[in-house]
Amino acid sequence: MRIIKIFDTTLRDGEQSPGASMNVQEKLTVAKQLARLGVDIIEAGFAYSSPGDFEAIRTIGAEVEGPIICSLARAKEEDIKSAWQALKDTPKRRIHTFHSTSDIHLKHQFCVSREEALKRSIEMMKLAKSFVDDVEFSPMDATRSDINYLCEVIEAVIDAGASTVNIPDTVGYSIPVEFGALIKSMREKIKNIDKAVISVHCHNDLGLATSNSLAAVLNGAGQIECTINGIGERAGNCSMEEVVMALRTRRDIFDADTNINTEEIMRTSRLVTKITGIYVQPNKAIVGANAFAHESGIHQDGLLKEKSTYEIIKPESVGFHSTKLILGKHSGRHAFKSRLKELGYELSDEELNSVFEKFKRLADQKKDIFDEDIEALISEDVTKAPEVYSLVDLSIVSGINQKPTATVKIKTGDGIIDRMEQGDGPVDATYKAISAITDTKSKLLKFEIKAITGGTDALGEVMVSLEENGRAVRGHGADTDIIVAAAKAYINALNKLAARKKQI
Repeated sequence: MRIIKIFDTTLRDGEQSPGASMNVQEKLTVAKQLARLGVDIIEAGFAYSSPGDFEAIRTIGAEVEGPIICSLARAKEEDIKSAWQALKDTPKRRIHTFHSTSDIHLKHQFCVSREEALKRSIEMMKLAKSFVDDVEFSPMDATRSDINYLCEVIEAVIDAGASTVNIPDTVGYSIPVEFGALIKSMREKIKNIDKAVISVHCHNDLGLATSNSLAAVLNGAGQIECTINGIGERAGNCSMEEVVMALRTRRDIFDADTNINTEEIMRTSRLVTKITGIYVQPNKAIVGANAFAHESGIHQDGLLKEKSTYEIIKPESVGFHSTKLILGKHSGRHAFKSRLKELGYELSDEELNSVFEKFKRLADQKKDIFDEDIEALISEDVTKAPEVYSLVDLSIVSGINQKPTATVKIKTGDGIIDRMEQGDGPVDATYKAISAITDTKSKLLKFEIKAITGGTDALGEVMVSLEENGRAVRGHGADTDIIVAAAKAYINALNKLAARKKQI
């Protein structure tokens, strides 16, 4: 059975989703989880594009063990040298360089001839190879390129040292039968193709990214480039969880598998959601909230008799916890710690005490505590920014004929400060009071609410995006009282802004 390499580009192409940019610490957190997930290559960023990406690549290369760490670079000398500088202290490293091969791109974007593009691709491949042994080349917009010219370029860059050649469906134009035929044709036409791994990078503009990637595997591709939750430019990329589980579930068809530890899929998906603020649709394959939910009476009857009647994947195999966690206000610290360990969390004594106190308060407010509730508490408490501001108290007066009024108490470096403000609604009043206390000039870019679990006593989750002086941050808060959750999210974002100011 072949092992297909998983090249994860969540931190590079995935981050190009509008609003999904991550700072260095957030990228490092995701990279460490990707290592636990078992991806083979992490494309950590585009070193030349920004100082933040350069630093993220350097930091991830120094702190993340296991996967090969990769930087993207255009077929330009300055890009490749920047990638090398970011990667030079990384033990397992790769430079991924690219140049367009389609006449559409060459004529309208690059304004160069085919001959010039070929020459530059060869020169830059040799330059990259002079720095690292592992170099990948991508002929951008390959699926709209002339097949003979495409094969000429690929053969030349392999001769120049490429150990991986990646075939991108850059604009999601291809369909599976066509894309599979392209990979097959390349294997037949390119004399030295056996000296390189064939990779594919499919976009989802027609909803075919996963299907195209699987068609490529059937025709000899040995690496798939993908992202967590399928995030990325425009309609996104091939979804890592979908392609991995398709290969594992249908080994009879593909005779191939990956090195992915599938039990880490759900945790990775949720982490990326929390950091990017991009939620997964409920009906999303593998990681959606409804992926293992069954409402139909016929389906339920079949499942009770034999799970395989309507489930082709065991929820546990992707880390999906579908049962209720039986913990309540009478549960002790030992039981709580044991459950955290089952969920895969190892907290310090200080972190455990803090989360346990929040758990006990939550247990007094709602009847059932779910795994998702506990993970939300951990995300809120353990990964939060250093507290410059902390919420002490909040009270709201509101009604049909009552102007919404919020009274907020916040602990700051100057002590506890309280403020009362009115607004168009309770959240608006609360945010005005917090803004007045903290004297912030930040702009609210996004405000999102969702219930983490079901029921009228569900834990509510609020995610906000704030911007101040060109710096944008996301804040997260969770509580059974949605106004309190909104206040926590706003204060969490303000703490992140304050932390960034100290770094400058």
